[in-house]
Amino acid sequence: MSPQMRKIKTARLTWLDFEEFGIAEADYLRETYDFHPLDIEDCLSPSQRPKLDEYPNYIFMILTFPIYNREERSINSAEINFFIGPEYLITVNKRGLPPISKLFEQCQLNDTSREKFMDGNPTKLLYEILNRLQEYCFPMLDHISDDIDGLEKGIFRGRERQVVRHILSIRRNIVNFRKIMQAHRNVIRKLMTKNTKYFIPTSIDVYYANILEQTKDIWDILNNQKETIEALHSTNESLIYFQLNDIMRLLTIISVLIVPANLVASLFGMNTPLMPLVRHPYGFWMILGLMVIMILTLLIVFRKKRWL
Repeated sequence: MSPQMRKIKTARLTWLDFEEFGIAEADYLRETYDFHPLDIEDCLSPSQRPKLDEYPNYIFMILTFPIYNREERSINSAEINFFIGPEYLITVNKRGLPPISKLFEQCQLNDTSREKFMDGNPTKLLYEILNRLQEYCFPMLDHISDDIDGLEKGIFRGRERQVVRHILSIRRNIVNFRKIMQAHRNVIRKLMTKNTKYFIPTSIDVYYANILEQTKDIWDILNNQKETIEALHSTNESLIYFQLNDIMRLLTIISVLIVPANLVASLFGMNTPLMPLVRHPYGFWMILGLMVIMILTLLIVFRKKRWL
């Protein structure tokens, strides 16, 4: 079985991209390149934590990026594996992230792009891949911000109960986003220390400082969104709590108002021989009037106490 891969080769650099990675693809890398077996196993296994490992003849890097699941309306993790060598860059893009696929097609079909990004070492190509992957994050961040704005309007329009599930969904997406991005800064910094290995020494700091700055911007936005959604969650819970308090207070007042009427009804329900008003022709209306007077008296007292 032949490996499923795409390949672009220039005079000085080769880019291999795998959108599927199974046994055939793993065997191909074992036979063609001198990669550590654990790195190939990492490509076969489920999502790993971001990391960077250095070897004498290549660098292996794992990064995770967010991908939006429209059916579940959730943000999940997509893992990208990089093998960086002096004359090649290998990407394992099992989740088919669009920025990598589009850049590969651009370099494959456009000579200008191929010359621009694949001019002899992986510095520019890797930078362009990481830059586009980070830019891919910003529309998702904007979408979360829009959801938070809509959520805030819903809370203060009296839809506290309806937005609870929405709040939990946004919180889950922010938490997942933070988990995905939290190790990027350390990995990029570690990559920048390899400025004399397979990279242009005078260029890697300039290029990857921008990547590092964008990573910080993404993390700052996530922190702001986390604080905002937590504040809205607390506000929504407080509003629901106050509503429940109002309901409980109203039910308590109704119960207290009914107690005197129940007491009068119980007394006159004993049917003893000396019970007053029982045989009076207007006894029922007189007893009913007594109940109403007691209830109105309690209402007046509650009003003066400002309990109503």
